[in-house]
Amino acid sequence: MTFAYLAALLVSIAGLGTLDFRYRVAVFAQPLRTVATVGVAVVFFLLWDLMGVGLGIFFIGDSPYVSGVVIAPEVPVEEVFFLILLAYQTLLLFLAFGRRWGRGNGLSQRRAGRGARATAEGDAA
Repeated sequence: MTFAYLAALLVSIAGLGTLDFRYRVAVFAQPLRTVATVGVAVVFFLLWDLMGVGLGIFFIGDSPYVSGVVIAPEVPVEEVFFLILLAYQTLLLFLAFGRRWGRGNGLSQRRAGRGARATAEGDAA
């Protein structure tokens, strides 16, 4: 029994958190929305996993890198952290690409709108 895979997942999540902290993309920009979004995704995919286990599609298998701790039959604890990693990474990419291509999030658009309005008012005067 080893916790190597769980440790790798935690290090990866910490790396995403570091990027998020640096660029203020998700948790450090809108914490409640981020936690809700990641939480909904994790719950959805855990239900998906449980259905797959029930149909005999998903199973743990043999690996020397997993802890052996399960939260449900054939669902290791590492799966929860993998799903958090997957959802958080996807959200970060979606928001970062939105910024890059000018869509931004609602907060950025409101700020940009105020700046454009102030410039237009200044031009009119």
